[in-house]
Amino acid sequence: MVFWEEYVSDELMGTIAPIVLYWIYGGAYMLMPPLKRYRLHTKREEEEKNIVDLPTVVKGVLFQQLLQAAVVKLLFLVTSDSKPSEPVTQPPIYLQLLQILIGMFVMDTWQYFVHRYLHTNTYLYRHIHSYHHRLVVPYAIGALYNHPLEGLLVDTVGGAISFLVSGMSARTGVYFFCISVMKTVDDHCGLWMPGNIFHIFFENNCAYHDIHHSLRGLKYNYSQPFFPFWDKILGTYVPYQLVRREDGGLESVPLKKLD
Repeated sequence: MVFWEEYVSDELMGTIAPIVLYWIYGGAYMLMPPLKRYRLHTKREEEEKNIVDLPTVVKGVLFQQLLQAAVVKLLFLVTSDSKPSEPVTQPPIYLQLLQILIGMFVMDTWQYFVHRYLHTNTYLYRHIHSYHHRLVVPYAIGALYNHPLEGLLVDTVGGAISFLVSGMSARTGVYFFCISVMKTVDDHCGLWMPGNIFHIFFENNCAYHDIHHSLRGLKYNYSQPFFPFWDKILGTYVPYQLVRREDGGLESVPLKKLD
C-alpha cells in the first residue's frame, strides 16, 4: 500500500507527481544560498553566458509539461487493463526493480541516439536542439527547457517507450518517472553537493553533463539521464576531474582534449 492509494489512482499520480516533484526538487536547488564552494559555475557566469532569461525558461518548461501530462494520461488510458474499482495486484519488489533497470536502459538508449542525432544534423540542431543549449550554464529548473518538439520526442516519447518495453505497472511507473525527473534536474543543477546520492551511484552526473553543455564539449557526453555506457561504446565519452578554482568554487575539467 502507498500513501496515495486512498486518494488518487496510480495513473493520476504517475501523471502529476513527476511534474510537482520537478518544481519542488528544482526549486529547492534554486532557493539554496550561494554555496560558492560547491558551484561548478559562478552566478556571474550564469548571467553572462546564458542567452535566455528565467521567465522564458519557466514558460517553456510548463508548456512541455502540459504536453507531457497529456501523453502520459493517454499512455495510462491505453495500457490500463483494470477498472477503477478493482484492486491491482502489484508485482514483487525484485521484479519492479528489474523493470526499472530495464526502463533505465531503454531510456538511456533512446535519448543517446536521438540526442546525438539532434547534434549531428545541423538543421535540427539550429532549429530545435539549440534551444536547450541556450543555457550554457545549466541550472536545476532549466533541465527540461527544450524546443517543444524535442521535449515531446526525447523526454516524453522516450519515457513512454521505456514504460512500455519494461512492462511496468502504473505504480512502478510512478517510481520510475519520479526517479527520472529527479535525476534530470540533478544533472543540470550545477552544484556538487557532498553526499548527493546521484553522484555516488551515477558517473553520469552534473559534472559529467556540464562538459556537454560547454561550448567545446557539444560533441561529447551525450548520454542521459542515467549511465554513460553508450558514450563509452561509441567513442563520445569524456571523463572529468573536479578542480578548485581560484575563487573557491569548482570546475569540471575534461580529461581528454576536446576537438
